Amino acid sequence: MFTGIVQGQAILSNKQGNNQLSTLTFKFPTGTLKNIKEGASVAINGTCLTVISFDLDGSNASFDAIEETLRLTNLGELEIGHQVNFERAAKIGDEIGGHSMSGHIYCAAEIIKIIKTEKNCSLFFKLSKKIQPYLLNKGYVGLNGCSLTIGEVTNEYFNVYLIPETLKITTFGTLSVGQKVNLEIDSQTQAIVDTVEKILASKTSA
Repeated sequence: MFTGIVQGQAILSNKQGNNQLSTLTFKFPTGTLKNIKEGASVAINGTCLTVISFDLDGSNASFDAIEETLRLTNLGELEIGHQVNFERAAKIGDEIGGHSMSGHIYCAAEIIKIIKTEKNCSLFFKLSKKIQPYLLNKGYVGLNGCSLTIGEVTNEYFNVYLIPETLKITTFGTLSVGQKVNLEIDSQTQAIVDTVEKILASKTSA
């Protein structure tokens, strides 16, 4: 489980394989991989990946990304030197500053507009019909592993607002129009919406 509170940025230092299976190696900030073990879970741009190896000095860790992960997320588009958001798995007793997240990406959302002011930034994303029922005004969404409150939802787009601290800690400050971010739907919202739809569908067919 993850909290959606990004802990920093890692840099892709090596990439091997193809679009069916890629081994991605990231260089992490000093000290952030303390006590890491093979088999541990780390969210990379919000995608839950398993550590398959790591350096003894604790600065680099490698992960395998299978075909479905590469297809569904933006990890397949990464090149050497690209930066990603990361969060290590939450431990029992940790403070949940964001909202509970699984690291299971639903889709990748495209940035269609960015509005920046002196102290704020708003990102606008193209809204597909398959995710529209799950995105609600002032609800939660996970974007590249960051727990964010949704601003406005229309038939064409949704947006989020980012404070300076978020822009500093995450990669959002360097993103541009046309790029895609990994999107995880709030699990509670999804469960409620799907349940209601099933109930309504059963009443209609009865």
